[in-house]
Amino acid sequence: MMGRCNGCAAWGSLVEENVGGGAAAGRESRALDAAGDPGTRGKALPLHAIPAASAPRIETGVAELDRVLGGGVVPGSVVLLGGEPGVGKSTLALQLAGRVRQGGGAVLYVTGEESVEQVRLRAGRLPEVPGDVLVLSETRIEALAAPWREVAPQLVVLDSIQTLHTDRVESAPGSVAQVRESAALLANTAKAAGTALVLIGHVTKEGVLAGPRVLEHLVDVVLTLEGERSHAYRLLRATKNRFGSTQEVGVFTMEEAGLAGVANPSELFLSERSAATPGSCIVPIVEGTRPMLIEIQALVAPAGYGTARRTAIGIDDGRVALMLAVLDRHTSVDLVSRDVYVNVTGGVRIAEPAADLALALALASSRLDLALPQDAAACGEVGLGGEVRRVGRVDLRVREAARLGFRRILAPAGAEAPHGAEVVRVASVADAVDWLRRNASPQARQSGSNPP
Repeated sequence: MMGRCNGCAAWGSLVEENVGGGAAAGRESRALDAAGDPGTRGKALPLHAIPAASAPRIETGVAELDRVLGGGVVPGSVVLLGGEPGVGKSTLALQLAGRVRQGGGAVLYVTGEESVEQVRLRAGRLPEVPGDVLVLSETRIEALAAPWREVAPQLVVLDSIQTLHTDRVESAPGSVAQVRESAALLANTAKAAGTALVLIGHVTKEGVLAGPRVLEHLVDVVLTLEGERSHAYRLLRATKNRFGSTQEVGVFTMEEAGLAGVANPSELFLSERSAATPGSCIVPIVEGTRPMLIEIQALVAPAGYGTARRTAIGIDDGRVALMLAVLDRHTSVDLVSRDVYVNVTGGVRIAEPAADLALALALASSRLDLALPQDAAACGEVGLGGEVRRVGRVDLRVREAARLGFRRILAPAGAEAPHGAEVVRVASVADAVDWLRRNASPQARQSGSNPP
């Protein structure tokens, strides 16, 4: 018994595992690994002899999923799909299985958490899932060898990797050793057979994928499905993708018939926006190749206690603190001893600095009780000296804002104005606040007070 690791001095981090395995386990493991043709492996090829189209993609039929994957699922690849409980991981995986089956490919859906009857009930709510999708309830890795050989599937979905176990390791399902060994065995089998493999994974309370870190290194694609239960929106992001970009994002809405892709997320996020409301500003952000318009809301109120409170949802607390300091130092907006609440609508999380200018304007708008014009948007990075800096792909952001009816876009110098719109070039955050004072919505001027 050794409770403490001699290397990192951590307690309870050592896991016992049987590295030898039994004879029966060895035979079944070899049978599982023999799903592919051994003659096609172990051959080195020069780069010029490898065709460029040697990795064809299987289009899933789910446009938003294909966008994030880079065009579809690559045969022989391993995709890890994670997310909070109830966010829709199993629903999305079952929709993927149904679309691939509709395209003529054989599909094997392995469930370790639910019974086949429960999967059947979920499939009954999804109109695109055909009735001939093969479903297997199994948690033992070695028991998948025979069905895998018989079906020769184009796609295998495993829900979830934490419930599976292999006879090679004598630890409980979900342990570090079991997850690592099970994922490695399944990945080798999928690559040998040329089968696309989708693993559904759990997340911890910190929001990271449960299991060893080597699990994310082992797979080819890591997808994360994000969303709040109180919102119908779901965002699909790729944190790792060996076959495409990790900057793309897929937008879904949770409906009665499953997850539906959103072709124009900007209109969806702005559909419930209130007109002439102080503390609101629109910012065009870019996720991969897709521009989206998001609303940032701010509320500045007198502090009821000795220490002012700062609360931010959907945006980094550090960016909010930085904008408050810049406004207080470089403008006449008084934010001392004020409670500040910032929210990004729709459950979206903004991580890029292009939202700095919109955040600063939302804070100033709430404090001055002056609403931005209905047709105004803003984007730009704000430095510590109060200057507004350029951001990437600003022309794409401006065009998207103009397409949705925003005729005045506050942006740093260098942005080109599209037809029918005006780019208000601001050099500093003080210039932006002055522009707000001059062009505030008439409704806000009549109904609210304008503190200095």
